[in-house]
Order: sequence, then C-alpha cells, then structure tokens
Amino acid sequence: MDDPTLISRQQLFARIVGGLGGRAAEEVIFGEPEVTTGAAGDLQQITGLAKQMVVTFGMSEIGPWSLMEGGAQSGDVIMRMMARNSMSEKLAEDIDSAVKRLSDEAYEIALSHIRNNREAIDKIVEVLLEKETINGDEFRAILSEFVEEIPVENRVPPATPAALPA
Repeated sequence: MDDPTLISRQQLFARIVGGLGGRAAEEVIFGEPEVTTGAAGDLQQITGLAKQMVVTFGMSEIGPWSLMEGGAQSGDVIMRMMARNSMSEKLAEDIDSAVKRLSDEAYEIALSHIRNNREAIDKIVEVLLEKETINGDEFRAILSEFVEEIPVENRVPPATPAALPA
C-alpha cells in the first residue's frame, strides 16, 4: 500500500510478532522459568493492538464489523464498561478468543524466528557487547553472514534523507 495512513492486516500482525520478540527471545535463550517482567509494556501494546484488530478494524473470523459503540472508543473507562455490558456474553467470549488466537499465533511465529536465527542473534549480541551500538548497515552485514537473503516482506528500507528527522 502506498498510503501511509492505511495499515494492512499483515502489517498489524507483523507488529504484534515483533512486539512479542523480546519475550520469545527470553524464553528461547534463558528458558521459560527465567522469563522476566521486561516485556510487560510490549504485552500491553500488542494485546491492545490485537483487540483493535478484532473490535475496531474487523480483522478476525468474527467478521468485518466494528464491535465497539462510537463513544466507547474514547479513553473513558465508564463508556468502555457500558459498551462491554451492552454486548452479549457470547460475543465478548468470541472477541477474547479471537484476540488470544491472534496473540498465540504471533507468539509462535516470534519463537520460530528466534529459534531459526539463534546463531545470528548470538553474533549480534557478541558485537554489541564489544561496541555497545551498531548502525543499520553493520546489523545487515552481520545478518547477511547467516541469512542468504532477507525476504522482501521482512525488509526495512534504509532511511532516506527525506525520512530522517530534521
């Protein structure tokens, strides 16, 4: 899509996968018993995004409907509670299930990415321990030692002068 204000389901789902990357890395690298609270903020954001996909954007198996009343989309807690009370329990359960399914699917993909790229991650960590920071070109150079080619859908374009902050 060329319009930056329009975000596809695939792009939103990729954000959820990315947001779960830190938690997935902790689980893969340190083991499930050593997972920390470090991803709490990420989990809140991805849960909110998954819920928006289901409730606001109609991007789930429930169907292409906005399931929130207009006033409930504001930050007002009472309005959200009233909207929740006006929907059926079955619909509320369906929403919760759809949000959980999206999050679970994204987490499995994040775990897979971490497992499949463990050597590259370890090398990047090694370099970061030495240098503390690396730029995008250095990151891509390290990654290219382990990955033949980054799939087009996973590429992030290099910053162009117009995209750099003034």
